[in-house]
Amino acid sequence: MTQPPDRARADHFRHLLEPYWGADTRRSVGQLITSAVPFFALWYAMLRSLEVGYWLTLLLTLPTAGFLMRLFMIQHDCGHGSFFKTRAARDVVGFCIGVLTLVPYQYWRKTHAYHHAHSGNLDFRGFGDILTMTVREYEARSPLGRLKYRMYRYPLVLFFIGPAFHFLIKHRFPWDIPRDWSEAWRSVWRTNFALVAIFALMSLTIGLERFLLVQLPLTLVACSMGVWLFYVQHQYEETYWHRQKEWDFFDAALQGSSYLVLPRPLQWLTANIGLHHVHHLSSRIPNYRLEEAMEAHPELQRVTRVTLVESIRLATLSLWDEEAARLIRFRDLRGRAAQAA
Repeated sequence: MTQPPDRARADHFRHLLEPYWGADTRRSVGQLITSAVPFFALWYAMLRSLEVGYWLTLLLTLPTAGFLMRLFMIQHDCGHGSFFKTRAARDVVGFCIGVLTLVPYQYWRKTHAYHHAHSGNLDFRGFGDILTMTVREYEARSPLGRLKYRMYRYPLVLFFIGPAFHFLIKHRFPWDIPRDWSEAWRSVWRTNFALVAIFALMSLTIGLERFLLVQLPLTLVACSMGVWLFYVQHQYEETYWHRQKEWDFFDAALQGSSYLVLPRPLQWLTANIGLHHVHHLSSRIPNYRLEEAMEAHPELQRVTRVTLVESIRLATLSLWDEEAARLIRFRDLRGRAAQAA
């Protein structure tokens, strides 16, 4: 069990953020419409572009994937209970979007809640996060174990091959979750059944080959974009990792979640998910009120900022150095060994 947060700090942040809690149905419905309508319009444009040339289909993949990612942010807020006032509405919308994103809704909600409850806690890694070893753990591994971890953290695997495997295959049968997570397992089977039905429908209407020519690149691009977003929000040099005895929920939110500063169109397209520190402080705030909450309170602005350009160099961070309290690269470890020698 994780230790309870400091009551004074909990009361402080509750007082700060409670005014922003809860869904505004009008804004939620509006956001759903402005996300779903462009997505389906672009998807149809991709389908029709096959008659012009596949180059145009691939060109349309990027904006379509952007709107699919925006729909996932709505699924994300539904999972946190912040997008609609009723659970029934959240569950229906979350499930339907989960079919589009290949993410079983209740399964993801469960694992993501674990991530929020234990983010930055070295003793509670495993669900809903990107595997991060400490230097000592890495050095204690066998040569084969080290090779496996290096391959896992290799950018080509982490941002392209890994997301495809995770969303296309592992989400169809998430073998690492407990069998007694009955609701999560039911959502997996319901999502798989819906996907089979969609494949059958597409085969009988537009043809399976045309469907895959559109859907496969779209899914691959959206998965990679989503994993990259999640990565840069927690993986930077001076992020937050502590053992259970020293771990603090609020420090983990403010020090272990970045403020990803994006151009305004991209911030809109990603539904403010870059304001990740505010989201981790209180997941009950819907995405369309995160910026309002941050702008109103200067203490929420004094956090690690990461720009789009700066995020590129974070891709090679791989190991948590507990002594230096920072993420380092494999080459940093080699350099340290060479100096010691």
